[in-house]
Amino acid sequence: MLVTVSQKIKASSPVFGCSSSLFMSVDEIQIPSAFDPFADANADDGSAGTKEYVHVRVQQRNGRKSLTTVQGLKKDFSYNRILKDLKKEFCCNGTVVEDPELGQVIQLQGDQRKNVSNFLVQAGIVKKEHIKIHGF
Repeated sequence: MLVTVSQKIKASSPVFGCSSSLFMSVDEIQIPSAFDPFADANADDGSAGTKEYVHVRVQQRNGRKSLTTVQGLKKDFSYNRILKDLKKEFCCNGTVVEDPELGQVIQLQGDQRKNVSNFLVQAGIVKKEHIKIHGF
């Protein structure tokens, strides 16, 4: 509910204009500010993943073919060894791609989002609350 200045003054004084509370202080004035929902995403903290999250996404290729990407793992992990274990565990092919903005990204064939998230948690690489699963 939006209250105008004159309504607030009328409510606070018995007779309009006869009170010392006619003038509002700077603290009482509320200025609406614009909310930026992408402020966290635009913050440049220099890491591959925002706020230490590991992002697991699915991308549609052509037809029923899809691609699962894993981004935001710490740089001290060996991406090739993780990829080798993922490929062996899920019987799929994959590769490590170097992206200029995102750093190293693991790509796997098929929709492996739940499998990858469970694997990363069970292997102790990432905690469950630090994994974000994106996609349909």
